[in-house]
Amino acid sequence: MIDRRVCVAPMMDYTDRHCRYLLRLVSPGALLYTEMVTAQALAHGDPERLLAFDGAEHPVALQLGGSDPKLLAAAAKLGAARGYDEINLNVGCPSDRVQSGRFGACLMAAPGLVADCVRAMREAVAVPVTVKCRIGIDDHDDYDFFARFVSTVRDAGVGTFIVHARKAYLQGLSPRENREVPPLRYEVPQRLKRENPDLEVVLNGGLRSVGDVGEWLPGFDGVMLGRQVWQEPWLLAQLHRAFVDPSWQPLARHEIVERYAVYAEARLAEGHRLSSLLRPVQGLYSGVAGSRSWRRYLSEEGVRPGAGVSVLRSSLRVFDVAA
Repeated sequence: MIDRRVCVAPMMDYTDRHCRYLLRLVSPGALLYTEMVTAQALAHGDPERLLAFDGAEHPVALQLGGSDPKLLAAAAKLGAARGYDEINLNVGCPSDRVQSGRFGACLMAAPGLVADCVRAMREAVAVPVTVKCRIGIDDHDDYDFFARFVSTVRDAGVGTFIVHARKAYLQGLSPRENREVPPLRYEVPQRLKRENPDLEVVLNGGLRSVGDVGEWLPGFDGVMLGRQVWQEPWLLAQLHRAFVDPSWQPLARHEIVERYAVYAEARLAEGHRLSSLLRPVQGLYSGVAGSRSWRRYLSEEGVRPGAGVSVLRSSLRVFDVAA
């Protein structure tokens, strides 16, 4: 069984393996999702590079994009073989690039195809196969449309739906606008859970604080947060204490930096770029006096010729100066 009470959303260009490793240092239990990886890329690219992760990231889920059942089954098999705890199908991203490949949110208009995809994936792997979707698309935004989609996919064996409580506009809005412009309608996934108590429903969209989660988590099996966690990783530690284990004591932030530096050193030796390794840690001290100076130090020192992991370790002196 996977604990989905607190999840971190799959975010393109954000939830790479470095980000996930940092977040695991902050929270021992949050379910972490990869960036979306397309089944096509896995079929024709380098699976080792696309699927690599550190064992410390568990529990970690692989999100796949695609609409070809055979390709998705093969991709799911690759992910499960590499140790991912869950395989998730993206039926929520509204970007033009995703639509051109006929996957993402546009698939909500083809529930039968989604059912064929997840059925093939489930036959290929033993780990859970889940779906992340919206509550509707364009003018197809009534509850019956959403419920029919869920029912069709559920009949293919999916028992967990992560629901972004906004519809998606397939034309006219950027991906960012699609995360902000369509109104949040928490009552839609709330009704789904109420009418299907045995279905696992995770709420996504607009949750930014411990208070937000405290208000909505009781009505669902879990919550999923996205960019707020990127901007403020420490929120995950607060959520773990508030809703998972009140007796748990998080690492101090400086200890997280020190442990992440050890990880970063190993990745640098493998050829990863320092700039990619420094990005996820930038928000760790969000809200703490001196955090702006700390971020500036990382940004300026991290691009100097010959810069290495010592930048991370020496950055902590900023707070001594601020004090």
